[in-house]
Amino acid sequence: MAERFASVLGWKVLVLEQRSHIAGNCFDQKNEQGITVHQYGPHLFHTSKPEVWEYLSRFTDWHPYQHKVLAEVAGKLIPLPFNLNSLHLVYPAEQAIALEAKLLALYGAGNKVSITKLRETDDPELAELADWIYYNIFVNYTMRQWGIKAEEIAPEVLARVPVVLSRDDRYFHDTFQAIPAEGYTVLISRLLAHQNIEVQLKQNALDRIKLENGQVWLDGKPFNGKLIYTGMLDQLFVYQFGELPYRSLQFVFRQLDCPYFQTATTVNYPNAPDFTRITEFKHILAEPSDSTTIVTEYPQDYDKNDPERNIPYYPVFTADNQQRFEKYKILSAQYPQLIPLGRLAEYKYFNMDDAVDNALIRFNTILK
Repeated sequence: MAERFASVLGWKVLVLEQRSHIAGNCFDQKNEQGITVHQYGPHLFHTSKPEVWEYLSRFTDWHPYQHKVLAEVAGKLIPLPFNLNSLHLVYPAEQAIALEAKLLALYGAGNKVSITKLRETDDPELAELADWIYYNIFVNYTMRQWGIKAEEIAPEVLARVPVVLSRDDRYFHDTFQAIPAEGYTVLISRLLAHQNIEVQLKQNALDRIKLENGQVWLDGKPFNGKLIYTGMLDQLFVYQFGELPYRSLQFVFRQLDCPYFQTATTVNYPNAPDFTRITEFKHILAEPSDSTTIVTEYPQDYDKNDPERNIPYYPVFTADNQQRFEKYKILSAQYPQLIPLGRLAEYKYFNMDDAVDNALIRFNTILK
């Protein structure tokens, strides 16, 4: 948004960043071993939106990258999303062949069927397969990720879990899949390099911005420009309708004296007691090094008062939480200058390409 306002409209833009670095959760940098590490967990770019790809391509070259994920289940590593290769690793050959034939006959080769739909089948063998996938791969991982019970998992979350009826082991199937060749931090630095943009780091914007009676105040003075707010909306309005819950993550990094730790970039551990996945960064940009860097992810509740838990990563989707968010959304509409934008401010899960697309659409709406 800063880049669009500066380059399209020629406006002066002030970016207040609370961290000591730019790029938000996409922040990456090379460590002492020359491996590019994503400091806030792996960010794998993929999109089927040409406008998003073309926009970002103005600011970066790309390193082609096809993301692959394995799941450790009962001592076996199987590809995710669950596909025909996974099927043949889990079941004996004769049974796998029969199940594959049924799946292809019912749903068609190359298609994706949601775990919800598969569990509704009348075929007892396919229903048993659906239950195996649900209980061994999905349910425990999701409960740990979101901090909820199995029965509380929203239907829309279940609907996003596909069984892929092909032998394509890629985790994503989008048209464009790549990583910024010099990393996300360089990409963002180029976005912010416009002469009309000023970036101030280590800034608590809420110490400088006040909202009162429909007016935005900046540093104690009325501010008449646009305020693009990407933080938590409940925090902006001093939690007057109560706090919105978020999930946080703890990342534990390790440097290992071996060429590689695992055979894929990411290995999920659906049934581990406290962590969800391990990512090995060397696989992403194929950087040469005699050692390797891995990160293990431990999901946890967000707590603004706990320095180990005070980064909100994911909104927690329940009907009650959405109703509370709607109250904040109605309140924000009383301030015409205010534009809440992004995962936290809109209390919505965005992939990276969705976040870019969302911002471009909002800017074009403002432009009109």
